[in-house]
Amino acid sequence: MQTAANPLMPIPGLIDPVPVPRAVTPREDGRVDLMGLSRPQIKGVLEEAGLDQKQAKLRSKQLFHWLYHRGETDFDAMTDLAKPMRGWMAERFVVGRPEVVEAQVSSDGTRKWLLRSDDGQDYEMVFIPDADRGTLCVSSQVGCTLNCRFCHTGTMRLVRNLTPGEIVGQVMLARDALGEWPKGSMASANDDEADDASQYSPDGRMLTNIVMMGMGEPLYNFDHVRDALKVVMDGDGLALSKRRITLSTSGVVPMMARAGEEIGVNLAVSLHAVTKDVRDELVPLNKKYGIEQLLQACADYPNANNARRITFEYVMIKDKNDSDDDARELVRLLRQYKLPAKVNLIPFNPWPGTDYECSTPERIRAFSTIVFEGGISAPVRTPRGRDIMAACGQLKSASEKKSRAELDRLAAEKQAALG
Repeated sequence: MQTAANPLMPIPGLIDPVPVPRAVTPREDGRVDLMGLSRPQIKGVLEEAGLDQKQAKLRSKQLFHWLYHRGETDFDAMTDLAKPMRGWMAERFVVGRPEVVEAQVSSDGTRKWLLRSDDGQDYEMVFIPDADRGTLCVSSQVGCTLNCRFCHTGTMRLVRNLTPGEIVGQVMLARDALGEWPKGSMASANDDEADDASQYSPDGRMLTNIVMMGMGEPLYNFDHVRDALKVVMDGDGLALSKRRITLSTSGVVPMMARAGEEIGVNLAVSLHAVTKDVRDELVPLNKKYGIEQLLQACADYPNANNARRITFEYVMIKDKNDSDDDARELVRLLRQYKLPAKVNLIPFNPWPGTDYECSTPERIRAFSTIVFEGGISAPVRTPRGRDIMAACGQLKSASEKKSRAELDRLAAEKQAALG
């Protein structure tokens, strides 16, 4: 079964009374949910249920294929299992999916799902279709321990980490909705939607990329994120290449090297400022791990090279971080640390209660030009899903509502905890 390991490093500050790690809540019917389990873990639960080692090894391989390659949730449809074995499994196990509370579609085709866990916690995921790819933005926590001032999610308290099953479940649910399982799978959506997939990639998949950029800081849920992504990358299952997965961090420096070594996916860093004072305000974690520490950790990130550049996310906020001097300093810093870098310039996405404004298009273009002329790619990201609050920095459970005074008090608590 899945268990929540003790965190490798503490969440900064005792700001949330709810314990962050969470073991999987036992189901009322006593069955074990297989979602998110690796092959060795599936083999383990089969042995616990009474199968001998040889049988458990064979059945775990079959189950892994049905769960993650075919997207099957019904044991009766697993045709290479004998009928008595299917019934035996159905009595003891279940293949779950997150509960969908609400599904929205933006005018630009972006989709957002509000999901609910079995213990009643809400979190969100977003799918962004493009001409040549489809990217799923996956959450790693319910809420967030950080307080990035430009980010709507940062106004939430951290409730708990998502389990590997809840992380993998987001990918499975997206593939269900996009009709991406092989024909004959019980999880397939309607044929018309599935047929449309061919325009996105040669193998007919719409979901081609994953970004760990949803709610939460992935490196403060390291074990669960690592275990979930290993399931997603397994060649006998979902088989998504590590080159098509990006993990985004606000700068949890002590965990970055381990992420490169143990997960090996692409790295994105929420930079957003080039001076201490401004980054302290926008990304308070900077008070704990400063810009110099962060950039050195980027320079040391395993396997970063010109073919696998580190992406620096930079939200453009009017009169805060968008001057020509800021752009020149950004170029200087990236050159100083000899980083294989790409800068994503993100127009600030407004949300209710924010004090910030987006930089003008002219200012963003001028900033981008300076960075490009410094020899660093600096494309401007087109905002997607703004009309359904699905754009970068806008994710936040609709059930979480606080007054302005409560938001200010929470921000003060988080900043005090970060020191």
